[in-house]
Amino acid sequence: MNSTPQRTALITGASRGLGLALARRLAAEGWSLLITGRGAPALEAARAELAQQTQVIAITGDVDDPGHRAHLAATASEAGGLDLVVNNASMLGPSPQPALLDYPLDVLLDVFRINTLAPLAVLQAVRGALKPEGRVINISSDAAVEAYPGWGGYGASKAALEQITAILAAENPGLLVYGVDPGDMRTQMHQEAFPGEDISDRPLPEESLPGLIELITGDYPSGRYAARALVSEVHS
Repeated sequence: MNSTPQRTALITGASRGLGLALARRLAAEGWSLLITGRGAPALEAARAELAQQTQVIAITGDVDDPGHRAHLAATASEAGGLDLVVNNASMLGPSPQPALLDYPLDVLLDVFRINTLAPLAVLQAVRGALKPEGRVINISSDAAVEAYPGWGGYGASKAALEQITAILAAENPGLLVYGVDPGDMRTQMHQEAFPGEDISDRPLPEESLPGLIELITGDYPSGRYAARALVSEVHS
């Protein structure tokens, strides 16, 4: 009797927004999940929901913490390894977003630590658990390539992440390494970027999932992709 090998994904920032939406989708498709986030109550609520469909381990912590990353790595190895790592956890910075000449530099360092260095640090930690033909998705933003006033800190951190992503792909040809712009989404982070504004016209995170699933299951080469544009191209 044939059986499909168990696929396991690590998703950071999985207690809300795009991370939770993707976790739900993968759970529905039979993936085993290792999820993490900073807020214990929200992460436990996500775990309890996802556990109704699949095997899920939730570990509360900050991806900026070496001890937390080591815990993730050990757990991933004990679970039999990772087929997919999704670096989704991000930090917006001040709300509202300041101009660069007014940006507090200590906060900018925090933004770069979480958005740029932490994804690489996670991959360094779990490299022994990542399967030889595994996939990596680093969640980026159009702010990495567009000069939006007020988005200098966040955008610069994501631009640096995209360069890290591209070089990781060049240095690890056996892996598939993607930088993905999910597009504007109706999330808590996006609301924090526009305090007091109505963002109900933004798409829900679920509308970015088809593009992510294309990259997770398809044969796309490593590179940068816009999630919603990718699906439009596939169906055009």
